Amino acid sequence: MLYSRYFIPTIKETPSDAEVVSHQLMLRAGMIRKLASGIYNYLPLGLRSIRKFENIVREEMNKAGAIEMLMPSVQPAELWQESGRWAFYGKELLRFKDRKDAEFCMGPTHEEVITDMVRREIKSYRQMPLNFYQVQTKFRDEIRPRFGLMRGREFIMKDAYSFDVDSDAADLSYNRMFSAYMRIFERCGLNFRAVEADTGSIGGSSSHEFMVLADSGEDAIVSCDACRYAANVEKAESPLYSVVSSSKIEPLQKVSTPEMKTIADVASFLDVTADKTIKTLVYASDSDELAMALLRGDHELNELKLKNHLGWDEIQMATEEQILACTGSPVGFLGPIGLKQEIPVIADRVVQGMTNVVLGANEVDQHYINANRGRDFEVSGFADIRTVEAGDACPRCDAGKLEMWRGIEVGHVFKLGIKYSKALNATYLDANGREQTVFMGCYGIGIGRTVAAAIEQNHDENGIIFPIAIAPFHCSVVAVNTKDAGVMAAAEEIYFCLEKLGIEVLFDDRDERPGIKFKDNDLIGIPLRIVVGSKGLAEGKVEMKIRSTGEVQLLPLEEAATTIKQLIDAALTHAE
Repeated sequence: MLYSRYFIPTIKETPSDAEVVSHQLMLRAGMIRKLASGIYNYLPLGLRSIRKFENIVREEMNKAGAIEMLMPSVQPAELWQESGRWAFYGKELLRFKDRKDAEFCMGPTHEEVITDMVRREIKSYRQMPLNFYQVQTKFRDEIRPRFGLMRGREFIMKDAYSFDVDSDAADLSYNRMFSAYMRIFERCGLNFRAVEADTGSIGGSSSHEFMVLADSGEDAIVSCDACRYAANVEKAESPLYSVVSSSKIEPLQKVSTPEMKTIADVASFLDVTADKTIKTLVYASDSDELAMALLRGDHELNELKLKNHLGWDEIQMATEEQILACTGSPVGFLGPIGLKQEIPVIADRVVQGMTNVVLGANEVDQHYINANRGRDFEVSGFADIRTVEAGDACPRCDAGKLEMWRGIEVGHVFKLGIKYSKALNATYLDANGREQTVFMGCYGIGIGRTVAAAIEQNHDENGIIFPIAIAPFHCSVVAVNTKDAGVMAAAEEIYFCLEKLGIEVLFDDRDERPGIKFKDNDLIGIPLRIVVGSKGLAEGKVEMKIRSTGEVQLLPLEEAATTIKQLIDAALTHAE
């Protein structure tokens, strides 16, 4: 491809509305352009990388036995109403009516559509297992689209759905998809983790997220430094502390703590460490149920864990009025002793071993010291409701400690079970002629998001450093002086030879200064650059630069194309 005939509208300045590196560099490199909030045009260079990633995804999905199909973007409301998600999904679901006043939505996901198809077509256990996938445009009306392709409203996704006769068979399908996802992201040359995660609005019994590690990642994840355990912080299990009791239970005392509302203030005022205090929080459900959570003072509550333990659909901090009604106290002095209303009191497992603790007295400017569970207060139950921290013991092995990372979610796999098949009555006849409910799994990958995540992980001050498997071109040939007939002849010879060898090559034949060409080539992230100049040609050599390392080598002119071919083949083979 000739640079002068291609369309790569690079820009020097970083756009003011681009907050993260991938958004900045994809705009500067001429890969995308904004059409509306969260909606982008994919320009030729960006589309090349996206298509390359799509091809990797297709190859691995096909190897895993999945079958490609394509479903409509526009979906009828009746299916979503039948599954119960029409109201539950919220304002992210873009709803509209056609000319006949029938309600539709733009599909953010396709569980309902694929389940509807299967219930019409699959009648016997002999027709399963099945796994259908598609690569298609989705729409989610994000309240605050940002970060370019990282969190847009319209985006390209690969989604797959498996159908099996029972839970054990569904586990096999899930494991095949998990392995396929591992191969997909390994082939892209990405540093990533597969982490245990919450199922969220999709639902199901369990799930894993695939996280590309990057400092700009929106998600906090943990992984063990000794075993393969990894999880989203929202899902990560805290280690179970052994129960430790004091040798002597001290008398309960109420003490004055004027204006001391925070754990740090109270601990300092009473000359104790924060781990000798109990933090008390009150939460409300979407139906105004209340619950109290107790944690060690130096720990943080994991709201998702508390919500799941309580079985609530939604969770939020209780209002001041709700807190006052159930405790008789404003925030800052809350505790489980002397509640005005009977509400569930859920304590973190660590609290079980605490004695002679400091906690709020449900009275302004008052706290208790030497409070003890069993004598002074009771709890409804214990649960893992705290957020893990770096350095915590691994919950799965004896040797490891948890490390904290930032991650960008690029894929998610779910064990759905019968959530959708039961709601939509997707059944089959088993070997005994009895009607059974189909077991499902679903598996998503953000296509554009993965390309953006690769840039977040692979860049420097000069621009993008693409992994070779998803780079728009494998290499470039740069003619330093296009007015020099000898330089152009040698550059064209290498260019045509590389093309014949099957290498994707961009020939920078523009009549521009060498510095401009070098900057543009670095910006768009092409892995290998061959520079042809009159000085090198005088010695029968050309310069090769490796974008990822900055290493420069001089190659004999007659060997340049075959050397580049060998390097690229080796890199692609390693990626596979």
